[in-house]
Amino acid sequence: MNLHITKSKNAESFYIAKSYTKANGKTSSVIVRKLGTLNQLIVEHGPTRDDVLAWAKNEVKLETEKYKKDQQTKAVQITFHSDHKLDYGQQVLYRGGYLFPQTFYYRLKLDKICRKLRDKYKFKYDINAILSDLIYARILEPASKRSSYKTASEFLEKPSYQLHDIYRALDVLGNECDFIQSEVYKNSHLLGKRNDAILYYDCTNYFFEIEQEDGDRKYGKGKEHRPNPIIQMGMFMDGDGIPLAFSLFPGNANEQTSLKPLEGKVLQDFGCTKFIYCSDAGLGSEAIKKINHAGERAFIVTQSIKKLNKDDKKWALDKTGFKRVSDDMPVELSEIPEDDNGLYYKDEPYTPHTLHQRLIVTYSPKFARYQKTIRDLQVERAKKMLQSGNIKKERRNPNDPARFIGKTAVTEDGEAADIRHYLDTDKIEDEALYDGMYAVTTDLLDDDVKDILKVSEGRWEIEECFRIMKTDFEARPVFVHADARIRAHFLICFLSLVIYRYLEKDLGQDFTCEMILDKLKSMNFANIQDQGFIPLYTRDRLTDSLHKICGFDTDFKFITKSQMKTIQKKSKGRE
Repeated sequence: MNLHITKSKNAESFYIAKSYTKANGKTSSVIVRKLGTLNQLIVEHGPTRDDVLAWAKNEVKLETEKYKKDQQTKAVQITFHSDHKLDYGQQVLYRGGYLFPQTFYYRLKLDKICRKLRDKYKFKYDINAILSDLIYARILEPASKRSSYKTASEFLEKPSYQLHDIYRALDVLGNECDFIQSEVYKNSHLLGKRNDAILYYDCTNYFFEIEQEDGDRKYGKGKEHRPNPIIQMGMFMDGDGIPLAFSLFPGNANEQTSLKPLEGKVLQDFGCTKFIYCSDAGLGSEAIKKINHAGERAFIVTQSIKKLNKDDKKWALDKTGFKRVSDDMPVELSEIPEDDNGLYYKDEPYTPHTLHQRLIVTYSPKFARYQKTIRDLQVERAKKMLQSGNIKKERRNPNDPARFIGKTAVTEDGEAADIRHYLDTDKIEDEALYDGMYAVTTDLLDDDVKDILKVSEGRWEIEECFRIMKTDFEARPVFVHADARIRAHFLICFLSLVIYRYLEKDLGQDFTCEMILDKLKSMNFANIQDQGFIPLYTRDRLTDSLHKICGFDTDFKFITKSQMKTIQKKSKGRE
């Protein structure tokens, strides 16, 4: 605190002011209290100006002591002036939700990985700041790289780089994609033991807003059925739902060819040599099974009952010979109650080619009821199509109600055939045979069925990973074009997913993905006259949990600038 005196033509005014440092590093001051003019003060504190000056200095001393005491009790007084306008370009709102993913970014030592890249390439820009900001922006406000730079400019910590540096960094990140993945996997053990005894594998694809094929962007069967070139991604996930590694391959390639190169990378660069490979039937060909039957590896792959040979299909659909999974007791499916929620199985040796396997078929009455309900609704929609005459010519979706509509050609007196549509009841009855049925094949010939099925049921999490990446992190459409930058784009999405999954895991099972991301996006702060910050979000059980797992708190009514700097350091694991 200090005494501030201003003189005008008609008066001399005394103030108590406090100095502070603004966000741009410059020093300024703010009026804490107006003492009055000399003419006013000399009446009570005179008779001379020196007497008034001595009294004013004593008031400064008292105000300083009060301020220090208030600081100790965390009480802050700020003066607002209703007649003062904001400065041009003054930023009031700051995004703070990035502080929480930032905690896991530094726990995974991504800053040290960036340091290795800096030492290798000798560039001058801060690649750690660029990569971290792009990841935080992907989680909080997914958009183009240009828009992500704008988002990062609203963080509590401003970007230390320029927009053009981002595109230069993308080339490096793309070229070092495999190295970064392997380093992240090694560092992830610092957060706890990885559940890499089980590895789930799946593929998806992403479309580009272009008309012509280019590089690996080829026309293929896209998930969104768009007429755009696509690129495909294969990804491994561990048994806890944490992504392990990914690779990209051309949009027109068979997805089964994607596994061998990525699995080779996992075996060599990651050192994962003993695991159970788990995937859906589309990524479980005989060749893939043989790859994962070698060494200390094994496989559990779903099996389409419809694609079994005649004898195996007949055995699978036979309602006899089942056992209850919970206690292995024999059960007649025809005798179980309609509202039963148990799970039943039967298994037999299975050698379709040369690899000896085990075929496990399960039946779930609850799932059967669900499938029947869905199909009944689809049949009703098919009937309405027949009544309206609005019959689809093209059926891309295997769950399209139009699949229940058959057609026959009727001729009269040798004339041209007329097409007659009808409800195909045979098709409906055939699908009903598979209600509640599910099958897997495995080379774990002696393991407990319950354990095998538990592993197979975990496949939903890798589908959830792809959903988060596509929907919440908006990994597509992709707006960069050079191959290295495309790899960098997906690397950023992948790392965002890894960081989010760790954060989600530490929060437990109490909060949904939507709840977590919405809360992170809402955790903003208002800058109050460069003195500190006020939270603009609602405190609840989720914010308490976020602060607990990250080791810092922002749920205060007011956060001084020094407190916020301490929070930022804690977020990076620095006290």
